[in-house]
Amino acid sequence: MPSRIRSYIKLLVAFCLIVSFCLVEGEAQTRKKKRTRRTSTPAAPRPVITNPTIAPPDETQSQGTTGDVKIISTEDPDAQETTATQPKTATPVASAEQEDMHKTITTLSNQVNKLNDKLSQKQDDDRYERDMERLTRAEQRAEQLRSQLIDVQGKIADFEARLEQIDFALRPEIIESSTAGYGSTRPEVARDARKKQLEGEKTRVQTQLKLVEGSKTRLEAAVSNADNEVDLLRAKLQQLREQMDAQPVTTEPPAKPRKPE
Repeated sequence: MPSRIRSYIKLLVAFCLIVSFCLVEGEAQTRKKKRTRRTSTPAAPRPVITNPTIAPPDETQSQGTTGDVKIISTEDPDAQETTATQPKTATPVASAEQEDMHKTITTLSNQVNKLNDKLSQKQDDDRYERDMERLTRAEQRAEQLRSQLIDVQGKIADFEARLEQIDFALRPEIIESSTAGYGSTRPEVARDARKKQLEGEKTRVQTQLKLVEGSKTRLEAAVSNADNEVDLLRAKLQQLREQMDAQPVTTEPPAKPRKPE
């Protein structure tokens, strides 16, 4: 699952790069089109300056007033007025495209950050689940070892009780009373045979008791190690749970409605 999320992140980053490249390319083409439009539009008619016609002075003007020369311009007044009053329109298309590109990159970057947060949170959850499974197995193992230890302790108690019975049976009066009913002409032989039988059984029980006591020592050490492992895993899970609870919950803000262009 984390590998799939990583592949999604890589695809998203590649998509960001492609979108950024397309926006920059579109901006360059827009500027190029504007430049070609400006160069292809026909130039405004340049004013034509011609020699003014000089009107002959009237007789009345020559007698009482000074003669003023009137200059009549043949320039087109409509073209001059249009040229003079033509407004300088600013084109904020490039700045708007740059702002849109910046917003797009910011949005994609935020999405990548959110995916990284989700990935880290997923990894924490997976690690918590793995540690929980380890804790469960460790607890089960500790319980099994403890039950085995109880069984071994029961066997030790049985062997010790059997040794006490053998020691009681090895007393001379007990051996003599136990062989008195055989009806043998040689009671000492019967007593020796009974004594050897009890001593052999005692040896076997002592050997088994030593083996079981060795198993008891190993089981006690295994139970102690299992309990320590359970305690460590519980402390680790508690610490991990506190860290996960301390992390802020990331909520996606509502998308702002775009203004109509």
